[in-house]
Amino acid sequence: MKATKAADLIPSGAIGALIGYFGCRLLYGSLPPLPTLAGLTLLVLAAVEAVLGYSLRSRIRGKGGKPVQALAAARAVALAKASSLLGAIMLGLWLGVLGYVLPESSRVSAAKQDVPSAVVGAACAAILIGAALWLEHCCRTPDDPYPDDRRSTT
Repeated sequence: MKATKAADLIPSGAIGALIGYFGCRLLYGSLPPLPTLAGLTLLVLAAVEAVLGYSLRSRIRGKGGKPVQALAAARAVALAKASSLLGAIMLGLWLGVLGYVLPESSRVSAAKQDVPSAVVGAACAAILIGAALWLEHCCRTPDDPYPDDRRSTT
């Protein structure tokens, strides 16, 4: 697997932003108020991934606990890749919602009340992206001290 790059996440975020903005533009009048803490589920997932990354990093480097099985590391990388993609989509979605409700907040009281929800959601999604990329980084194996197979004879 290759490491996740910003170029992998930006298109998904852009699609999410378009869906969020045009979805609000078309359906905002029929939507219920957005819960202020709706984005916190993403923050919980980010916290779990950050802790998992820290734990795996030390075990992969051989500094504590039992060694990590290859399948467990592969599953953690798959989780990290899926979470970074989810985070990008949700960040785009929340930014699309924010792009709609922020200009409308001066005229529509419901939009003014939904601005904090969009900000919290966008912030939590951005934190999830960071935690997922951290977890993916932590699953890398340490550099081989002998890259050309020269072994120490001492």
